[in-house]
Amino acid sequence: MGRLEGKVAVITGANSGIGLASARRFASEGARVFMTGRRQAELDAAVASVGKRATGVRGDVSNLTDLRRLFTLIGEQAGTIDILFANAGGGAFVPLGQITEDHYARTFDTNVKGTLFTVQEALPLIRDGGSIILTGSTAALKGTPAFSVYSASKAAIRNFARTWILELAPRGIRVNVLAPGPTATPGWHGLATSEEENRRMQALTRAAVPLGRLGDPAEIAGAALFLASDDSSFVNGSELFADGGVAQI
Repeated sequence: MGRLEGKVAVITGANSGIGLASARRFASEGARVFMTGRRQAELDAAVASVGKRATGVRGDVSNLTDLRRLFTLIGEQAGTIDILFANAGGGAFVPLGQITEDHYARTFDTNVKGTLFTVQEALPLIRDGGSIILTGSTAALKGTPAFSVYSASKAAIRNFARTWILELAPRGIRVNVLAPGPTATPGWHGLATSEEENRRMQALTRAAVPLGRLGDPAEIAGAALFLASDDSSFVNGSELFADGGVAQI
């Protein structure tokens, strides 16, 4: 039997990167996985790669109508949720002095509003004793030039976990933050505006990470599996860094 045998998991932002790698890992461990993403074609391909244990539901986490449709469908098809991985998020480099209202709104709508209402709309379906995982970032701890809006949004995620474990204590629901470091995902590579910039970004990152490399999405998925499974049954309100050591120095 797998570590998630018979459990129902929901992963937002699952059409690529960490979300997709986690969907594959959860399904391989026996979970039924509901996957979300904004782009239908990419989501369909992601679901197909996970296999028969996966169901895709297109939607934008910043849109409450989409979220309510998602959890209505899950309620009808599965009845309950054991694991909620609020993973959808994104950002861009914009230096102070050039930050626009649109950049701020897009970042906070996805990362903060999206996480908040994903959890809130899912709560009636999450079983007592369930696990909620929030995707944070090492950027919440460190100063990064031109990344202040994204970093602030991820700092908010950290406090969500600290507060929600108190509110959800009567139901025994655990809430933990998974904080990846630089990871070779389409989103990370997409921060660069050119191939040359991407090469420089990779070189600087390798120099800054004690392990000397980018993380692989499958490595972050392994950490997510720990937080999703009963192996972490007494882990609550934590921030688990899967970052190669970059935020620890």
